[in-house]
Amino acid sequence: MNRHIVFFDAECPLCRTVKAVLRKLDWNNAIYWHPVQEVSEPVKERANNYKNMYDEIYMYTKNKQMLTGFNTVRKILFLLPATIPLALLLYLPFAKSIGDPAYRFVSTRRYKWFGRVPYNNQ
Repeated sequence: MNRHIVFFDAECPLCRTVKAVLRKLDWNNAIYWHPVQEVSEPVKERANNYKNMYDEIYMYTKNKQMLTGFNTVRKILFLLPATIPLALLLYLPFAKSIGDPAYRFVSTRRYKWFGRVPYNNQ
């Protein structure tokens, strides 16, 4: 597979909505979206060297790097032609010091704000 793999929480309405919007902007088909609920145990074990895959978004890049949280968000935005200007702002030196806490703030409250929906492997 010659695409970046993004692992997302398919039980999170916010995550599903963001994924749907970003897929429409992925004109180059650069990203493959994979539900965390379907991740195999060996992949989970490797990813857990970072954090719990349910706690934040993960990306396994074409260059075999694992990105998490805010780093994943800005990489996704950089890959999509329509969002490159926004992504460039997120790579400014001060952006990470604001982006990391902002991402964690939303991520830890997403179920409280948006609820949780059952994931049906279809």
